[in-house]
Amino acid sequence: MVAIRPGTLDDLPFLREMLFEAAYWRPGQARPDLEVGLERPDLVYLLADWGRDDDAAVIAVTEAGEAVGAAWFRFWGPEQHSYGYVSPQIPELGIAVRADFRGQGIGHQLIRSILNLAASHGIEQVSLSVEIENLALNLYQQHGFEPVQKNPKDWVMVASLENSPGSN
Repeated sequence: MVAIRPGTLDDLPFLREMLFEAAYWRPGQARPDLEVGLERPDLVYLLADWGRDDDAAVIAVTEAGEAVGAAWFRFWGPEQHSYGYVSPQIPELGIAVRADFRGQGIGHQLIRSILNLAASHGIEQVSLSVEIENLALNLYQQHGFEPVQKNPKDWVMVASLENSPGSN
């Protein structure tokens, strides 16, 4: 069992680790070292200047205090955004759990917590992107995310917080 706590600026190194996990999620596939992996042009800016007024995160921690997962959201604009961008009014969600802690319901806890946090900030919708081969697709659907753009290998999905099971 884990507890979910709010993320702080001090969690930025862990958020970077979780961004790496989200980007290199495929089991059995060779992965670069963390720093090399995060130098990919599509990743390098995603946590840059973390701590803006509208940045938010939640961290899953074990009873021993070890951080094992995170969910976060940021707002983007049309000039700079990530794969799950929909509009400047809809923040994009990122989520990851350390590989050895997956399959224990931590992702569900993180999604519920980050959606509740977004709702408490008056946010009406959140978006994300997911490769269709990623088992997390089912997790997102269970929490009210619906596809708004279906590409051959990935989907952009949006959850309306008023209707999301995770926001209750």
